[in-house]
Amino acid sequence: MIKLKNIHKRFGDSEILKGIDIDIQKGEIIVIIGSSGTGKSTLLRCVNFLESAEQGEIQIDNTYVNCAKYTKAEELALRRKTGFVFQNYALFTHMTARQNIAEGLITVHGWKKDKALERAQEILDDIGLGDKGDSYPASLSGGQQQRVGIGRAMALEPELLLFDEPTSALDPEWVGEVLSLMKKLATQHQTMLVVTHEMQFAREVADRVIFMAEGHIVEQGKPEDIFGNPQDPRLKKFLNKVGI
Repeated sequence: MIKLKNIHKRFGDSEILKGIDIDIQKGEIIVIIGSSGTGKSTLLRCVNFLESAEQGEIQIDNTYVNCAKYTKAEELALRRKTGFVFQNYALFTHMTARQNIAEGLITVHGWKKDKALERAQEILDDIGLGDKGDSYPASLSGGQQQRVGIGRAMALEPELLLFDEPTSALDPEWVGEVLSLMKKLATQHQTMLVVTHEMQFAREVADRVIFMAEGHIVEQGKPEDIFGNPQDPRLKKFLNKVGI
């Protein structure tokens, strides 16, 4: 069980998150939708402590953090439970695909280099990039780079995978291969919290869709309810805007 309770986040005078509550069951896939600037990505970054929320509680299994007051050890313990997939890939340009995936195993989990590289190659094989282990990011397509980014997060075997608009930086021809990998993870019952503009992915894969606006969760439910029978006027307006 993963719990986010009363999460608040400010940037200067602007309150971006205004008391977010989400419970996530093991193996559940939650997709967050909404217009840009509504706090979706900020929420993910707060869960992973790339940003620090001023108020709220985060719990992943038996690891708990009070966002208003916590130790560095508590923060690190929670971060080890998560994997983060960035919209701009965030690969180390001086490392090969295999080294990028192995790096977290070495630095976070303390694996020996040889064992980490062996595991990284297994993951590359699993994500369809087995022949790209010695390739550097500059020689990979955007879709391949993002798949390596997903593989890097997968390597840590996190309780929760966080996806921050993983296809937004991709050319259209590469979007499908990344979404296919995410769908494969879904069949493996990987718990995921996904911020995306890919409405079809949300329809097909999500167990639950959350619509955010102005720092609040406005409406949430099964995909067929959110897309087929929206209740809140702001959700109806958003869906109309994106052509649904």
